[in-house]
Amino acid sequence: MKGLLNLGIKASAVLFSGAMLVACSNEKDPGLEYAPDMYHSVPLDPYSQVKENLYNPGGMNMREPAPGTVARGKMGYNMYLSKDEAEVAGVELKNPLEKNELNLAEGQLLYTRFCSPCHGDQGDGQGLVGQKFKGVPSYSAGRVATLPEGHIYHVITNGRGRMLPHGSQVNPTERWKIVMYVQQLQGGDVPAPAAADSTATGTTPTN
Repeated sequence: MKGLLNLGIKASAVLFSGAMLVACSNEKDPGLEYAPDMYHSVPLDPYSQVKENLYNPGGMNMREPAPGTVARGKMGYNMYLSKDEAEVAGVELKNPLEKNELNLAEGQLLYTRFCSPCHGDQGDGQGLVGQKFKGVPSYSAGRVATLPEGHIYHVITNGRGRMLPHGSQVNPTERWKIVMYVQQLQGGDVPAPAAADSTATGTTPTN
């Protein structure tokens, strides 16, 4: 019985030594993945390309849409413009939303979230970011005070100068509500600050 115990101890020591030798001899080899399906999705993931896709042309998971097609609910407003420029949009684009207290209130809330850091709560260009980087114009002074709604919408969507595009952050309906509120600031009409606990009502995007 004692001999079997000694033999077992020696065998364990040999196996442990062998495992340590293998582990230390090749530090670059991470070994086999445990449950690789947890790391690499079996279904095709459109936003991840681990290896070539054998089923789609070009080997990509996400196939390119047919030329000229537009995703449902994503009809671009610029398809209706004779030229995709802010000045042209100012002439040809009109706000499809009704000007009422609800839309203005939601526009104010969205403006506070996305625009006030640069443009300021009063629309005077004195937000915390605007004060640091300078040059953010006031909505109620000079040329900016006369910009039409379509022009403002185009700039929100595509950006201009140092202002980056916000089209990925606010949907078309939300942009028009912001435009509505900005036009109120253009006239020097500054309402009380939006309530901090308010939330904008979800609406179907309007192009």
